[in-house]
Amino acid sequence: MITMIFRCLGKLPLHFLHRLGWILGHFIFMTSPGYAQRIRENISKSDIVSNNYELKKLIKNNAIESGKALAELPRIWFPPNQGSAALMKQVHGWDLVEAGLGRGQGLILLTPHIGCFEIIPHYLATKFPFTALYRPPKLSFLEPLMMSGRKREHIQLATTDVSGVRVLLKALKRGEAIGVLPDQVPGSGDGEWAEFFQRPAYTMTIWSRLAEKSGATVLLMATKRLSRGAGFELFFRAIPPQLEGETRSRQLNRGLEILIKENPSQFLWSYNRYKNPSNENRQKTAITQ
Repeated sequence: MITMIFRCLGKLPLHFLHRLGWILGHFIFMTSPGYAQRIRENISKSDIVSNNYELKKLIKNNAIESGKALAELPRIWFPPNQGSAALMKQVHGWDLVEAGLGRGQGLILLTPHIGCFEIIPHYLATKFPFTALYRPPKLSFLEPLMMSGRKREHIQLATTDVSGVRVLLKALKRGEAIGVLPDQVPGSGDGEWAEFFQRPAYTMTIWSRLAEKSGATVLLMATKRLSRGAGFELFFRAIPPQLEGETRSRQLNRGLEILIKENPSQFLWSYNRYKNPSNENRQKTAITQ
C-alpha cells in the first residue's frame, strides 16, 4: 500500500512536492518537541551562526528543508519515464571522479546527510556501476519500499554487516565506485571518537580501512537542493590533507564540516550524531580477514 502511494506521488512535479515539504517540515517541527530540541541543540552548539537571529533563521530553514527532503523521496525513488537523474542540473568537480576511477584502484565517495543524498546513486549509475552502503531501517515494514526505490540497474546495495563490507571491497578491487554516508554512528568497535563541530562524535572508520586495503581514491561529495523545485547540484571535493597528528576520522569530520558550512540549512541536524554506539552492524572483521 505504501509503495503504491509513493509511486503515485512520484508522478507529481518536484516543485509541488517541495511545497508539500514546506508544510510537512513546519508540522513536524511544531508537533515533535524532541525533534525540534535536537535541531536547536545541534545547531546552537556547532557555532555555525554568530547571533540569536541567525540561529532562529537557520533552525526555521532547516525544518523546511528537512520537510522537503521527505516530500521529494517519491520523486527520486519512483520517477516518471525520464528518471530522477534528469533532476541533476549541474555537477562540479567531475574531473576528480574521472581521475580517481582512472587510477584503476576504485573510488570511495563520502557524503554527509545533506541536500538530496538519495539522488546520488541514481545519477552516478547512469555513468558507471555504483555500490552503496545501506543500513536497513529500524521499522522493518519500510524495507521493501526503500529497496524498491533505491534498486536500479548498475546500483548494488551493500548492507552494514560482514557480507556487505565484502561486497564493497570486491567493488573497489574491480576498480569501481562505492558510496558511504560517513556521518552515521557505527556499531561499537567500528569507529573511533573524533571531534565534529567541537564535540566528540563516534565516527565510522570503514572508509579509511577500505582505502588502505584497496588503495582507492577518496573524495567528498554533497548535493544542494535548488529553490522552487528546480532540481539539484552535485559537488565533488578532494578530502582535505591530513594535518600533523590528526586521525583519519578527524580529517574526515573536518572535511564534512567544510561541506556543511557551505549549505547548513540542508544538513540533517535532527540526527543524533553524538550518541553512544551500539553493538549492532559490526564491520571490522570483514576487512581484517
